[in-house]
Amino acid sequence: ARTAPAERAAVLKAAAGRLREQSERLAALQTREGGKPLADSLGGVEAGIGAIEQYAELGPLHRGRSLQGGWESADLMIHEPRGVIALLVPWNDPVAIACGQIAAAVVTGNTVVFKPSEKTPLSAALLVELLALPDGVLTLLQGDARAGRPLAAHADVDLVIHTGSVETGREVMQSCAARLGKALLELGGKDALIVDTGVDPEWAAEQAATGAFANAGQICTSVERIYVHRDVAEPFVAALTRRAEGLRVGPGDDPATEMGPLIDERQRDRVHDHVQDACCNGAELRTGGRVPEGPGWFYPPTVLVGPARDAPVLAQETFGPVAAVRVVDSFEDALAEANRGEYGLAAVVLTPSHANAQRAWRELDVGTVKVNAVFGGAPGGAAQPRRHSGHGFGFGPELLDEVTHTKVVHLAVAPPVG
Repeated sequence: ARTAPAERAAVLKAAAGRLREQSERLAALQTREGGKPLADSLGGVEAGIGAIEQYAELGPLHRGRSLQGGWESADLMIHEPRGVIALLVPWNDPVAIACGQIAAAVVTGNTVVFKPSEKTPLSAALLVELLALPDGVLTLLQGDARAGRPLAAHADVDLVIHTGSVETGREVMQSCAARLGKALLELGGKDALIVDTGVDPEWAAEQAATGAFANAGQICTSVERIYVHRDVAEPFVAALTRRAEGLRVGPGDDPATEMGPLIDERQRDRVHDHVQDACCNGAELRTGGRVPEGPGWFYPPTVLVGPARDAPVLAQETFGPVAAVRVVDSFEDALAEANRGEYGLAAVVLTPSHANAQRAWRELDVGTVKVNAVFGGAPGGAAQPRRHSGHGFGFGPELLDEVTHTKVVHLAVAPPVG
């Protein structure tokens, strides 16, 4: 905490340089653990390096305030490190998420206990080795919930940052509440995509396929529900089905692979259960939906049309390569459907109408609204998830506020003696 912010920033910039020199090695290991296609894995590593460099620049500029007090006094609001920050990092993008959170914590003067998912321990270990931060600044804690639970409940932990499921987030919140501690949570999502009348159905299908099938649907902001206007429904579904059938599924280390496997058998079972439930209750299976034979936890890109409104595939986080489509009669109906459920992470709207775009970003009860693009956005964007998708700022400059305390200081002049 007593290290000058510029010195902390220099340490992080040097660490980012070491990661960049070994980025392909780290990406390859991440692919071996999680199955993500190598190009996507490398993109995640590069995003993590960029996040470290971003916070190295932002940290020394994390200003307090000077308040307007009396002529002979000064009033300040200053930022101080919280102390020990515990990071509970998920398996789906382990390097990128860890890099940003570690950098934000360290540049503001905190120390970090980093617990990666038990499903991606090797990439986490290599990340810590390559970062090579000073002794005591970053501690790696490997293990499953038997390590995570006591860490979140530990009296010496000043902040817990958890990225992952709603169920685990509730546990973390309860552990922190028992000791009046602070938790920063980014939890599950069930992101909706609205396809408005008047859009090019081929373009809309390309956007939907990217959102639903990238990283085999294992992204917190994956498109999991699609509400398409009846006017464009048939050509849209036909184009989406073609794109799903055209994706090359295979091992992540094969350069030809466009979509890799799911993380493990349990996740594939969950995805398949959602698909089977939908089909047994009236949904039309346009493509996919069958567990392939052979090694690996592969699952085909799947398109469903017409699942029941309360089906698990529309109400619960699937986290797999499933595009579940419902046809609606109006943009108003699409907004109402998109706002159903307990999640409020993000949503996407594809529309040629400026009025509908304006209405969507005002009425959708989510932390992030993307108009006419499923991914993208300016650097430094930070949103607060809504409802059960979490709370607090997990990204951008605002994360620096989350990992620090704000103290008010009043300085007055002592009267002369005698």
